[in-house]
Amino acid sequence: MSTFDFSPLFRSTIGFDRLMNLMESTTQWAENGNGYPPYNIEKTGSDTYRITLAVAGFGEDELAIESRDALLVVEGRKGEPEGNAAFLHRGIAGRSFKRQFQLADHVKVVGASLNNGLLVIDLVRELPEAMKPRRIAIETSDASRKALEAKAVEGGREAA
Repeated sequence: MSTFDFSPLFRSTIGFDRLMNLMESTTQWAENGNGYPPYNIEKTGSDTYRITLAVAGFGEDELAIESRDALLVVEGRKGEPEGNAAFLHRGIAGRSFKRQFQLADHVKVVGASLNNGLLVIDLVRELPEAMKPRRIAIETSDASRKALEAKAVEGGREAA
């Protein structure tokens, strides 16, 4: 029998609640088990991304996109089919769905469009100015600079 001590891991983990959210979303996917609707995630630029979901049969009024905290939720609610059509084969999925995406820090939704059964959501990563890397100039004091210049001049005389 093996015993594992995870307490060092938990002490050094910042944002443990995010880990719990990821575990919860994984269990929800396992319960659904269908992966509907299928989607792609693309990197379109250095700080731009695109999520494309295949939502054939859904209209703009049947889809909802919500971004809160670091979670993007795409939900589709399909109403009852109009009329009393008797299907011989129904291959186009028309069921409701809820798909969640965990967004990285500082990623924002900038737009969404629906065209030819594909829902396209554009994302951009905007780092705050305080977090962007910046170059720091190194200054020397006048006394140090003069001492360095004097050594350089003396070194030049000795070489001559």
